[in-house]
Amino acid sequence: MIKDFLILNCIGKNDKIGLKINTKFYTHNFDHQLKSNDILVSNILNLIKKHKININNNFSILVNIGPGSFSSLRASIAIAKGIKISKKINLFGYKNSDLGQFNLANIEFLIDKKLIQKNLIKPIYLS
Repeated sequence: MIKDFLILNCIGKNDKIGLKINTKFYTHNFDHQLKSNDILVSNILNLIKKHKININNNFSILVNIGPGSFSSLRASIAIAKGIKISKKINLFGYKNSDLGQFNLANIEFLIDKKLIQKNLIKPIYLS
């Protein structure tokens, strides 16, 4: 069961990250004037430090696998895989069409209905 997680919703437009710890859910929206690929890691680190989160093996990452921008998907998946390898946590992917609106209720619906894929993340790029 996925309890605490970091969710990366980076497909090239309306990019957001979210962090759920216990019953609290925190989000961060990216400034559209900046390239989100360049600041994704620093925004993740800032969100984790701000809320004093300890990432351990009970933690999971959910990453949007598309469809979306090639560079946005590749960057967010690479970062998620890097965190997975370094912290030995679970990695899940979800399709953009399955999420709907970026809120905790919809994210928990994804998890409950098993609309997420484990480990093998295959991105879906826009042509």
